[in-house]
Amino acid sequence: QLQLVESGGGLVQPGGSLRLSCAASGFTSVYYTIGWFRQAPGKEREGVSCISMRDGSTNYADSVKGRFTISRDNAKNTVYLQMNSLKPEDTAIYYCATTTWKNSLNLADFYSWGPGTQVTVSS
Repeated sequence: QLQLVESGGGLVQPGGSLRLSCAASGFTSVYYTIGWFRQAPGKEREGVSCISMRDGSTNYADSVKGRFTISRDNAKNTVYLQMNSLKPEDTAIYYCATTTWKNSLNLADFYSWGPGTQVTVSS
């Protein structure tokens, strides 16, 4: 059974940094992609970034390019999202999920969602 669990959220001041982790279990190969999504109060869930566990190729939403970096550790079955230069508009619950599609940030392609971790950017 596929399972994903997020961690690393918290409260940070504008301009600060956080690193989120997504621990995956139940996968039997590296032919999958892990994506990060976020959902702010009153807004739809949106794609943030994704990474292929097979070859490390990545994709980012325009709103986070240059500020967020996604990476993976295949030995630990873990994906990280390093978030720098955080803004109040980055405040949301951050989720990770998986898909067999490479480079996708399409919500409908993803499944096995984690419970989420809250990120709050505020002074």
